[in-house]
Amino acid sequence: MPVEIRELVIRAVVITVSDACSRGQRHDESGEVLVQLLKDAGAEIVATMILADDLDPLAETLRKTAAQPEVNLIVTTGGTGFAPRDNTPEATLAVIERAVPGLAEAMRMETLKQTPLAMLSRGLCGIRSGTLIVNLPGSPKAVRESFAIIAPVLPHAIALLVGKPHDLAS
Repeated sequence: MPVEIRELVIRAVVITVSDACSRGQRHDESGEVLVQLLKDAGAEIVATMILADDLDPLAETLRKTAAQPEVNLIVTTGGTGFAPRDNTPEATLAVIERAVPGLAEAMRMETLKQTPLAMLSRGLCGIRSGTLIVNLPGSPKAVRESFAIIAPVLPHAIALLVGKPHDLAS
């Protein structure tokens, strides 16, 4: 993957994981909120997609998307709870090469101050093929709250992924 493509610009793909949204039975508010938050943070949106909560197709989409040289961040919304079809963490775990537990821990710790339901989020974060993958919950409110916690470190994280020295990444 060429460094000239994976520069310091955050190039993100937003994946909404929802059976209802994928069937057109519900409007994808969380994905729209996430796209706007990323744009406000200076990210370029490479693609958005809505997928059902099926484990294998989601894992395959994460694999293929992470392999694209123009992508350095994948953010999912939805599928992180306790419901039988909430498979986003399992799909993420199946594809990441290195875990990044601090991001998920920080999101849970800080959002727990606002709602006890935050401790029920099973979202994970990790790296595959030089791409950071972040799982966010599925509600617009939770997306806003969780993204606010990680947004300040995303540029540094992406800089480190493309091999920028620590002193240049901050």
